Amino acid sequence: MNWNVILFSIYEVIVILAIIHVILDNRQPAKTMAWALVIWFVPFVGIVFYLFFGINTRKERYVSDRTMNMLTKRSMLEFAEQQNLKLPERYKPLIDLFVNQNLSLPFKDNEVEVCMNGTEFFPSLLRDIAQAKSHIHIDMYIIADDALGLLVADALIDKAREGVEVRLIYDDVGCWNVKHRFFERMREEGIEAVPFMPVHFPQFTSKVNYRNHRKIIVIDGQVGYIGGMNIALRYARESWRDTMLRVTGGGVYALQRAFLVDWYFVDRSLLSDRKYYPSIADATLSNDTISQVVTSGPVTPYPEIMQGYVRIIMGARRYLYIETPYFLPNESVLFALKTAALAGVDVKVLCPMHSDARFVEWASRSYLREVVEAGVQVSLYKEGFLHSKLLVCDDAIATCGSTNLDFRSFENNFEANIFYYGEDVALKLKEVFLKDMEQSVLLTSVPSRVSRKIVVRLWESLTRMLSPLF
Repeated sequence: MNWNVILFSIYEVIVILAIIHVILDNRQPAKTMAWALVIWFVPFVGIVFYLFFGINTRKERYVSDRTMNMLTKRSMLEFAEQQNLKLPERYKPLIDLFVNQNLSLPFKDNEVEVCMNGTEFFPSLLRDIAQAKSHIHIDMYIIADDALGLLVADALIDKAREGVEVRLIYDDVGCWNVKHRFFERMREEGIEAVPFMPVHFPQFTSKVNYRNHRKIIVIDGQVGYIGGMNIALRYARESWRDTMLRVTGGGVYALQRAFLVDWYFVDRSLLSDRKYYPSIADATLSNDTISQVVTSGPVTPYPEIMQGYVRIIMGARRYLYIETPYFLPNESVLFALKTAALAGVDVKVLCPMHSDARFVEWASRSYLREVVEAGVQVSLYKEGFLHSKLLVCDDAIATCGSTNLDFRSFENNFEANIFYYGEDVALKLKEVFLKDMEQSVLLTSVPSRVSRKIVVRLWESLTRMLSPLF
């Protein structure tokens, strides 16, 4: 008996079954083909990689979570009363889309402070933590056990000792490098610190691919933060350019709801007390700036944030400005961007000159050149790493949050963005974008990015082909 032949035959059967499994999953054709090629042409490693990162966790497993999602949102309605809510007619279809798909309610009376780096964000956060009287809720992809993470942890422990409720959701994969003692210390001091979808064998393969990438903070139901920054020392470095919004007014209700839904997801406890949705403390805060907090993830029937992006892009009339650290758009977003540019809309995309993920940088190059050919102006930020994720359109609508312009954010990650309808916030984020543009160079002026060398183009095409997997 030739054991080599038997083992090879068994392996071939496994490969065929894996490819059949990929096909039956009815993904996008490009993604199906990419996985099939990896499984077939990368012996053994391709199978292992698919088991760990390719198998979709069935959405049916989360039906109860969706039901609780709706219940938690409805409980908010009992407390968050609004009068004289005026929705902008032009964007009412988009607002209705988010309401129908995500029950993301629009809120008026909003103010925003833009933090453009860690030296602005972290002192502001620590001040707000110090003033907390009731509760502090943090939903964070990464909270590191470095000097900054320890400083924030100490501030939270001080508040917990004062009797303030402190709840922390951290992503298990995002915090793989963080020592368990870091979180145990907080738990010992009364902080409820819970990991999001902890990854353990043998369940590893069904969870590792779906991560909570959200960055949401709510303090006393009065102040909120949302954007692209995690809690780690590297986000405070001068070379790290990022955007975090400090939110006050009606939008805090929606941030609170987003956190409490995630809290039920990880802790199975429903928090719906009135104290989590207090009346807005600032009685002078009254305006018609509308906000919606939209969450998306692999457990929902549709990619809500991606749908919103496509609708905004296709509805743009004058200009559309986008900042993203990773540019790996799916076909819907790519087609929308090219269509808008060809229709005469001033479309500008700003990405970092150098990414923190080398493979992603290579994979994005052909996408960037493709949109340039359609008339999109692509610029590369050269003063450090641009991690900011924002979009602003026609001086009327803007969004900022955790969503990158890539497959993973649109399809696999749990993300959260806040959408604003109104000139005030749109102009603020437009100013941020234009300021970043001053520190950038056009893609077409960088010879290495427009290289026609066949070897370079082949490598870029290969990484692009595999980009749907990442």
